Amino acid sequence: MSKLDQVLILDPPVDLKFKGPFTDVVTTNLKLKNPSDKRVGFKVKTTAPRRYCVRPNSGVIDPGATVVISVMLQPFDYDPNEKNKHKFMVQTIFAPPNASDMESLWKDAKPDDLMDSKLRCVFELPSENDKVNDVEASKAAALHSSALNSTKADPTATSAPGSASPEDAELKKVLEKCKRQQAELEKLAEENRQLKDETVRMRKAPRSDHMTTNSTSLLGRDASSASLPSLLVVIAAIFIGFFLGKFIL
Repeated sequence: MSKLDQVLILDPPVDLKFKGPFTDVVTTNLKLKNPSDKRVGFKVKTTAPRRYCVRPNSGVIDPGATVVISVMLQPFDYDPNEKNKHKFMVQTIFAPPNASDMESLWKDAKPDDLMDSKLRCVFELPSENDKVNDVEASKAAALHSSALNSTKADPTATSAPGSASPEDAELKKVLEKCKRQQAELEKLAEENRQLKDETVRMRKAPRSDHMTTNSTSLLGRDASSASLPSLLVVIAAIFIGFFLGKFIL
């Protein structure tokens, strides 16, 4: 029994091209399309597994569906004189409609049940024209960004003289509202100050009365204290006179 032909349609079919510079991760896509009416399981393998990251590297494709595989080349020091021998292989197998354990299916598969396609990796450095185009594109993007920033910084620059933009009208309304609120706050502050002054005066009035009453009481006590010795002197004089009169008589 001859080996089955690859059922999937690969895009690209032969070469996986990676465009430098290779100082950062370079990603290229591989599309797998299933034109058949059966489910197809697939695996993506490479001869340099440490140099590439493949997502997804296996799975099942439903009839008529397409899966996009991302192949990421890790950064490395590129040497144009070094011959690249990296290759990829897409291996496939027909999957039963209700198959859930694909690992067992791959493990029990016979060589004649497997289909495969091989692709080679091609490294390309940007040409001088590409570099010039990239520089011009960067300059154009920078100029566009600068123009946008200038427009944002001076929104009235594009307005016709004597015409007010909606933003200006809105800003004027906000300023007027702030002025009104500030006037109301000042008025409330003045009323609050007047209330404080009135409260201070009301507190001082009872204290004055109380101090007057206390002063009167103290004065009364002082007067009583002052008249007490005089009364004692009069009483003593009476007793002395009484006794003297008694002895004389």
